[in-house]
This record gives sequence, C-alpha cells and structure tokens, in this order.
Amino acid sequence: MHESTSLFLIPTPIGNLADFTYRAVHVLQEVDMVLAEDTRTSGKLLKHYQINTPMQSFHAFNEHQRLQQVITEMQHGKTIALISDAGTPGISDPGFLLTRAALENSLQIEALPGASALLPALLKSGFATDRFTFEGFLPHKKGRQSRILALVDEPRTMIFYESPHRLLKTLQQFSEALGEDRRVSVSRELTKKFEETITGQLKKVINHFQQHQPKGEFVVVIEGKTRK
Repeated sequence: MHESTSLFLIPTPIGNLADFTYRAVHVLQEVDMVLAEDTRTSGKLLKHYQINTPMQSFHAFNEHQRLQQVITEMQHGKTIALISDAGTPGISDPGFLLTRAALENSLQIEALPGASALLPALLKSGFATDRFTFEGFLPHKKGRQSRILALVDEPRTMIFYESPHRLLKTLQQFSEALGEDRRVSVSRELTKKFEETITGQLKKVINHFQQHQPKGEFVVVIEGKTRK
C-alpha cells in the first residue's frame, strides 16, 4: 500500500470466491475502514478471507448523505476501501460520487484491477473486441426506447447488464429496433456453477428464453452494425 493513498477501489468476485487477488485481500486487511454496498453480502467474503476490518454500508440510497463524512475521515488520515456486492465499484454500482469528491479534495486514489462481468461476456461472445461500448443498464421506463434507437447504427460491439425479469422485453425491443437477424450473446451467472452463454440471432435467442425462464444475472452483448 502507498502511504499517501486515502481511497482504494477494490473489485470483488462476481460469483466464484477464488476470483480475488492477493493484493485485494492485503489492502482490505490493512485499511482502517471498508465501505460495502451490502454489509451482509460483503461480510461473507471478508469472513472467507479472514478479513476483520470494520465495515460500514455505502450504497445508492445513502451515498449522498454519507459522502462528506467519508471525505472528512480521509482528510483526517483514515484509509478507506470501497467494494461493491460483486465486480468493480463504480461500474453500474456506487463509487463514482465518492471518487469524484475524493479527487476534488486532492485525496490520493488507487483502483485495483479485478473481476468484472462485462469482459468475460464480451470475450465469450466471439464478437469484435477491438472496439466496444459499455451501456450498463437501460432505463426502466423514460428514455428507454430512445436509448435503444440511438444505437441502431452503432458499429461497435455493445454490452448491457440486465435483470432476469426484464431480459425478454429487452431482447424483443432490440429485435424490433436492430432487426431479428442481428447477432447477440447472452451470458448468465458468470463464474458460477450454472454459468451459461447463448449466442445467435436475436430471434433464436428470444425463442430460447421463451422456452427457458431467465434466471440469474445477465450480460447482453450485441454485435455492432456491419457495413454492407
């Protein structure tokens, strides 16, 4: 650990607990405080690696209220690690606000490399990896359709996160906007026991999930529009 670092952004396993780096364990053991999205979920991970560092909640519903307090603690010399339930903090998870505030207050930040669902899903798709765009979660209601339509002519591979109860709706909307023959790769439960990836034309993948109820956490990878 660098003595001047105040905030560590630490990726956590997205499923398999073995996908944790030695450095991440060491940092979590050495910092003064761990900020976790869900202390119950993260508590299992910390217990598994015998990490006894004090932990507090820091999530989408309290980050605005807690932000200044955390900044003040770091200004007074406390070292803090931020983790999410799974994956990299700040990527479709809390982390951006704290990172920006730390930088605005001239606090040193270290971001450790580690687990993230988007890259394994991209690599397993077989689609172009030289240029891609990460779109995260689509809006649930307002702005959803316009966001999809804005991507109709996108030439880069597109990556989305989606929940099981919205997956079919999302795939059907993509089919309507991009065409049913556009290729898509849907990965679920990455690194876990029931990991599965279905790749093919949108119409075929939609048919698969009409016959098999979507379960788990999903990453949707769509091939970019190719020039004819």
